[in-house]
Amino acid sequence: MSDQSDYDMPHSKAWCPGCGNFGIHRSLKEVLAELEIAPEELVLVSGIGQAAKLPQYTRAHMFNGLHGRSLPAAMAIKACNPGMTVIVSSGDGCTYGEGGNHFLAQIQRNPDITNIVHNNMVYGLTKGQASPTSLKGMRTKVQTVGVTNEPFNPLAVAIAMGATFVARVYQGDRERTKEVMRAAIRHRGYALIDILQECVAMNKVNTSQWYKDHTYPLEGHDPGDRTEAFRRALETERYPTGIFYREEGRPTFEDTLPAHQATKEPLYKRTVDMDRLKDLLDSARSI
Repeated sequence: MSDQSDYDMPHSKAWCPGCGNFGIHRSLKEVLAELEIAPEELVLVSGIGQAAKLPQYTRAHMFNGLHGRSLPAAMAIKACNPGMTVIVSSGDGCTYGEGGNHFLAQIQRNPDITNIVHNNMVYGLTKGQASPTSLKGMRTKVQTVGVTNEPFNPLAVAIAMGATFVARVYQGDRERTKEVMRAAIRHRGYALIDILQECVAMNKVNTSQWYKDHTYPLEGHDPGDRTEAFRRALETERYPTGIFYREEGRPTFEDTLPAHQATKEPLYKRTVDMDRLKDLLDSARSI
C-alpha cells in the first residue's frame, strides 16, 4: 500500500514560503497514496513556470516540456501507454495563455488525462505581469495603469467546448481539493481542475483571505446538468468551488485509435513488423 512518502523527492523546493503550490503538491501526493497509484504507474507532465516544477519534486515518471506544450505531450504519452495514469500540472499562463490552443484541442479529443491548473492569476516566475485570468483593473509592473482585458473564464470555455469533467477548488480548502482530485483522476476522459492559489510574491490582490472571502462551495448542484453548470461557471462576484460538470461514458481519444482496437497493450511491448515498417518508410521517401 502506498503512502505519501512514496512520492517524496529528497531535495528542497524552489517556491516562496507561503506559496499555494505547496498545498497543491501535498494534496496531490496524499490523493495518489489513497488511490494506491504506484510511482512507476504515474506520469506527471508540465510546461514552464513555478507550477510546472511540481513533477520535479515528486517521485514518478515526468516530462517537462516547452511553455504551453504540456497537454499534447500528455496526450501522446497516454496514447502510447493507456495503462499509465497521466496528470498535467502547470499554471494559468502556461495552460490558458501559451497553451490555449492545446487546451481547446484536448477538450475536443477527450484523452484520459487529468489537467491540474495552478491558477494564481499572475505570471509568478517571470516577475508578475498579468496572466489570462488576472482580474480587470489589477496593476502590475507591466500593466501599470491596470489590466484592461476581461479575465479568461476556463470553466465556461471548457463546459461550452464539451469537456467531460470540469471543476474548480481553492487549494486552502484541502478536503475539497482532495475530493475533487480523487474524482478527476478516477474519471475516464479529459478532466480539468482549475485550482485557485496564492502567489505571495507577485500577486498582492488575490491573497489567502481574498480567496476565502470570494469562494463558496457548490451545494445541491447536479453535475450532470450542463446548462446549469455553464450558468454557475459565469459567476464571478464569488467563485463556486466543486465539480461543475461531469459526463461519463464518452469514448476517449485512445479508444478511437486503430492501434488500440484489438489490445490495450503498450506500444513498447508490441512486436514490430519490420517489413511493413520498411514499406512505410519507402512510401514516405517517394512523396
